[in-house]
Amino acid sequence: MDTNTVRRALAGALPSQSGKIVNAEDYLQAAVTIPLIEIAGQPTILFEVRSGKLNWQPGDICFPGGRIETRDSSPMEAAVRETMEELGVKKGDIAALGALDLLVSPIGVILYPYVVHISTDVSLVPNMDEVAEVFTVPLDFLLAAKPQTALMETATKPMDGFPFELLPPAYPRGYRGRAKYPVLFYQYNHYVIWGVTARVLAAFIGICQNRMSGYPLL
Repeated sequence: MDTNTVRRALAGALPSQSGKIVNAEDYLQAAVTIPLIEIAGQPTILFEVRSGKLNWQPGDICFPGGRIETRDSSPMEAAVRETMEELGVKKGDIAALGALDLLVSPIGVILYPYVVHISTDVSLVPNMDEVAEVFTVPLDFLLAAKPQTALMETATKPMDGFPFELLPPAYPRGYRGRAKYPVLFYQYNHYVIWGVTARVLAAFIGICQNRMSGYPLL
């Protein structure tokens, strides 16, 4: 095989690549909705407080959503399905408005966020096995809010059986700090919205501030 053959083969193959994440299976892939709902004539955003029964982040505040299952035809379908299951609403009560950029979290999650509008007259019946309570925050409040920022550090640690003999002798065998990343905190009354949820919220608020000025949201 010569170099020109390799070049021709690659020139035909690479343009068809989709730009997908090669190691997506190494992450938890999840999808959420950012639900807009009208309260007293004003646009608000709905949040959930996770049930204390859950193993993953009990008591944290989040958007409706969850893991993308093999039965889901798309991340959007997963987000809507989870929203229906968690809030006790029907598919016809949810109007999809569009997607935000996906978020790859340092804690090992690929998150697909979608903005939706939930009908004003719908009665929410939260699934208490997953949702301790729901609450809404006025969009005007969030547009004016400045989140508090702190830093978190990620680290790696080789597991048992790691082949250190293949690496230079000085390679560290314990925890090794890798990178720092910002963690955002929004506070509304006694609720604290933070972590991945706050990052998604900040992205949405940024769109509202930069692109949707003067346009009604609901």
